[in-house]
Amino acid sequence: MNMFKSIKAASIKSYIDAVPEDRQEIINFLHAFIQENAPTLKPHFASNMIGYGSFPYTNYKKEKGEWPVIALANQKNYVSVYICSVVDNEYVAEKYKNELGKVSVGKSCIRFKKIEQVNLPTLKKIIKIAAEHPGLLSSH
Repeated sequence: MNMFKSIKAASIKSYIDAVPEDRQEIINFLHAFIQENAPTLKPHFASNMIGYGSFPYTNYKKEKGEWPVIALANQKNYVSVYICSVVDNEYVAEKYKNELGKVSVGKSCIRFKKIEQVNLPTLKKIIKIAAEHPGLLSSH
């Protein structure tokens, strides 16, 4: 059973409204920050998170679909920004992880509790790169 309280939402606004009050400021800030720095990536509600833009994606079951280039999610203990971008066979988030601040980075995921922990100029750079180079490494 999933211990995380899943936010039930049908739109970006209802998702943000359902985020706990102490996280709404971070989510609202990042929602605006991502749109400002990647204006070509259209915001949409995707898989219990806010997605920005999309690219064709085939999952591990070989099912084809669309996946967000960038995604923003409120988790139980932190906020996650997913950067689905690869340059020179390396995930962009991992490539810049030492410049991102006091955050946890795993492949395409950047996790943190407070916006003050994030080096925003580096996050801005990563968002702009992702808008130009969407995608994930192939798993086959």
